[in-house]
Amino acid sequence: MVESENYKKGTAIRSKLMGPAYADKMNQSVYDDPIMKKFGDYAREAVFGMLWHRPGLDLKTKTLICVISDTAQARWPELAIHLRMARNQGWTEDELSEALMHLCGYIGLPSVREALLTAKEVFHEMRKEK
Repeated sequence: MVESENYKKGTAIRSKLMGPAYADKMNQSVYDDPIMKKFGDYAREAVFGMLWHRPGLDLKTKTLICVISDTAQARWPELAIHLRMARNQGWTEDELSEALMHLCGYIGLPSVREALLTAKEVFHEMRKEK
């Protein structure tokens, strides 16, 4: 794939959001085969290169939107990625836990429970990495 300007911008912001080591780890595991590489290239160009660069909201707010959306849709693997991004953008563990708790009355306890279990794992993993 020819690396367009959006692809290059997407690569940079993806690394900033995930952290360079985690982004590289995903490149070497999730996106190391031809099928998933196509998906990763598209996401890097269209989502990270275009959507995440839109004006109007800061990166910190955008990461919280992703955390809430993943929880509402029960997308646990994506939630783990977006929780990491949210922590890297300055949200604290307590703030993210409270945001998830706030969803109890809107999307239900089972989804929030799973989200909090995912958060517990991600936060533990991130503390070990430091």
